[in-house]
Amino acid sequence: LGLFIIALLDSSFLSFPQVNDILIIVLSTRNPERMPYYASMTTLGSLIGCFMLYVVARRGGEAFMRKRLKGRYVDRALKLYQKYGLLGVVVPALLPPPVPFKVFVLLAGAASVSPVRFGVAVAIGRSIRYFGQGYLAVLYGERAADFMKAHGAEIGIGLALAAVLAGLAVVFIRKRRHGSAPA
Repeated sequence: LGLFIIALLDSSFLSFPQVNDILIIVLSTRNPERMPYYASMTTLGSLIGCFMLYVVARRGGEAFMRKRLKGRYVDRALKLYQKYGLLGVVVPALLPPPVPFKVFVLLAGAASVSPVRFGVAVAIGRSIRYFGQGYLAVLYGERAADFMKAHGAEIGIGLALAAVLAGLAVVFIRKRRHGSAPA
């Protein structure tokens, strides 16, 4: 339950960089059979915390973001979210700190990304991240924490690139299907 609360707070209005990651690794190493519970609670807490930020940005919309970011960045981000909404959330959800995930959550709300698509994207990204860390902890034990400290950024970037490639493949396939269909 503590993981749920910390993840909720971390994903909403407070920040506890890497605390969730470290706790999942430490707890999963000590209690491997409970890893799915730890990863689930952290994912669920993060999802709810992200929805709290998302709702704030969605209500304030574009004006909310324009007060906090330069106009040209907001324009570019809004266009990307309107075109690739799901991918714009999944990729940063996979990446470890110092990636400013909250900015992407706020932009998704301001861009009026569908709440269902937003929730699915956060759930996919965070599940891959937290279950992956838990799995590594169970598989490698105490060495997993050291490994994540040494290679966490590379793993996150690798996962993000894989997600981007998968997303681009989906976009390409959809365009080909719609482009080849009779008018």
